[in-house]
Amino acid sequence: MTPFVYNIANLLAVLKDGELLDMVDAIKATFKAARNSLGETTVSAYDTAWIALVKNLDGSDTPQFPMAIDWIARNQLGDGSWGDADFFLIQDRLINTLGCVVALASWGVHMDQCSRGLSYIQDNLWRLGRDDEEEWMMVGFEITFPTLLEMAKGLGLDINYDDPALQDIYAKRNIKLAKIPREALHAKPTTLLHSLEGMEGLDWDRLLPFRCPDGSFHSSPAATAYALSQTGNKELLGYLELAINNFDGGAPCTYPVDNFDRLWAVDRLRRLGISRYFPTEIKECLEYAYSHWSPQGMSYGEHCPVKDIDDTAMAFRLFRLHGYNVSSSVFKHFEKDGEFFCFAGQSSQSLTAMYNTYRASQFAFPGEDDLDRARSFCRAFLEKRRASGNLKDKWVISKGLPSEVEYALDYPWKASLPRIETRNYLEQYGASEDVWIGKGLYRMPLVCNDLYLKAAKADFTYFQRLSRFEWLSLKRWYIRNNLQAHGVTEQSALRAYFLAAATIFEPNRAAERMGWARTAILADAIASHFRRNAGAGADGTMEILISGLATDDWTNQAREAKDSAARSLTYALDELIDLHAFGNASDSLREAWKQWLMSWTGKETHESSEGDTALLLVRTIEICSGRHGSAEQNLRSSEYAQLEQITSSICRKLGTKNLAQDGGSTDNVEALDQEVDLEMKELTHRVYGMNGNEVNKATRQTFFDVVKSFCYVAHCSPETIDAHVSKVLFENVI
Repeated sequence: MTPFVYNIANLLAVLKDGELLDMVDAIKATFKAARNSLGETTVSAYDTAWIALVKNLDGSDTPQFPMAIDWIARNQLGDGSWGDADFFLIQDRLINTLGCVVALASWGVHMDQCSRGLSYIQDNLWRLGRDDEEEWMMVGFEITFPTLLEMAKGLGLDINYDDPALQDIYAKRNIKLAKIPREALHAKPTTLLHSLEGMEGLDWDRLLPFRCPDGSFHSSPAATAYALSQTGNKELLGYLELAINNFDGGAPCTYPVDNFDRLWAVDRLRRLGISRYFPTEIKECLEYAYSHWSPQGMSYGEHCPVKDIDDTAMAFRLFRLHGYNVSSSVFKHFEKDGEFFCFAGQSSQSLTAMYNTYRASQFAFPGEDDLDRARSFCRAFLEKRRASGNLKDKWVISKGLPSEVEYALDYPWKASLPRIETRNYLEQYGASEDVWIGKGLYRMPLVCNDLYLKAAKADFTYFQRLSRFEWLSLKRWYIRNNLQAHGVTEQSALRAYFLAAATIFEPNRAAERMGWARTAILADAIASHFRRNAGAGADGTMEILISGLATDDWTNQAREAKDSAARSLTYALDELIDLHAFGNASDSLREAWKQWLMSWTGKETHESSEGDTALLLVRTIEICSGRHGSAEQNLRSSEYAQLEQITSSICRKLGTKNLAQDGGSTDNVEALDQEVDLEMKELTHRVYGMNGNEVNKATRQTFFDVVKSFCYVAHCSPETIDAHVSKVLFENVI
């Protein structure tokens, strides 16, 4: 491809229509608006009802928060209920509606709305007996719902309190309360503080010291409102005033969620493949969250004292990915007797918490045994849930979650290429349809955003258009140089391009992408020629190629070739160097090819040359990127030499593994896998954990990208690769 054609290709990809650019600007504006936010989440009618119940602290028989009553009056649904308008779960509708009915009846206001809400409860109580919502139970429902029923009974509200469905809830409440150690509740902050409004016989003198720095009890407006009504504590008042002022009279079920909001938003942008548009926004989010990181882990909000493995794992993974210093020892706080948990005292395991921990555990450095244990435990848990067909989570309702988990289990991080993950995630990401589960259902617009998905689909569509254009150009080069005569099929050439495009996908990196693809194809052709002729030096082709590289006299060298095949390889190599390097860069690329050719001496198999081919690809990418000057300097660096050694070793072992599997032998495969895993940890550490100055970050990432492509090929069958080629490059995103 000539420089002119490169410019045309870049133009097709970079000159995006105004719609995508407008979407990017809108997303940036969203992040700017949320810069000082304590978390973007929807209002909970249930929590707002508890706030509305608080009597005026001046002693008068009036509400302390009339804004909360106004919010309730404004937000009743058409059927008389309160709750999420777009996703129906009976627990969500009943607990929100009962809370609002109790609040309105307590003050004797909006009685027509109260009556409609009461009718809804009477007509729908029977639904509580359904079993299909067990995985999606509202947080603390079996404790808080009976408490509201008792309050309703005290107000004389007409509800069938003997309904069998309610008796079952009461039984569950008794079991749950019997399990709660009252002394432990009063001994230190735990997640039990989140549902204080459902408990009786509390010692407030002992509990008040457990308030968060912002005055709340475990960032729960409902629990805090109940505590305020019982104690009159002014610090509790300040927290609730902040909440309802920020949410127009209402309050969310958990507040703040500032760490969670930022971390999950960054994760979504990365997985959707559009993070490169938002470097400043992502840095601000991570800097904010990192300021709240501790050796004990991370919680969803700045002030919440109870850490959890879900937020900790997400933060750990993103921090490592972006070069922050974090220790894996943080996970020891979530391990007991060989099992990992989200937080102490949990009633059941969370699928997404274990999923995120599994993702984080693959970012291990050498010697981090705690992450090895976490990976084994989480993988076993997820595999068991997959085998049982139960991939629902207790904290989020997402249509794509089962597919997300299956992808993570089928393709470990080391063998997952960016564009494959993004192509799948475009189908998995639920955007605004994803619903989160607290004491009621709620939404998180900074995390689950339709605009993200729309922008990501537009971006991926442009990627596909550019990829198809590049593939046509590459195919013409492949045909013109008669490389099919050397055993390189069109399908294998397409796979080579796919590996490059699925890894280096940014439009402005076309030179690196095409340099990778052409180099891989031509190296395959030359290797095939050597194997067919019983060795690299058997017909003199290697000497001719090396001589041409040294003298730049390709015409004479081609004449000396004994057959047309050798001549076509000579011309192809000459053209490749002319296409991808100029001036000093040309010398660097010639030297890279010379070293690769000389490494073939005495080698008879493709697999034994994998390590050398990987290094050739790294050097080619670096030269095509314009970093050839630093590449020359890197060759004299000990750190660079170590990166080369690890890269070569991993790729060589992957080639040996493929050879063993093709031959039907599995004796050494497990041992090779273990060796590769150890070396991948070392490479991960050198790429993401070492901030030395000898080798720049982009170059270290090149090594990692190339190794991951080799891991992917070793991990997948040819049929799987071809399916990915079709889906990523040719199946339009809908």
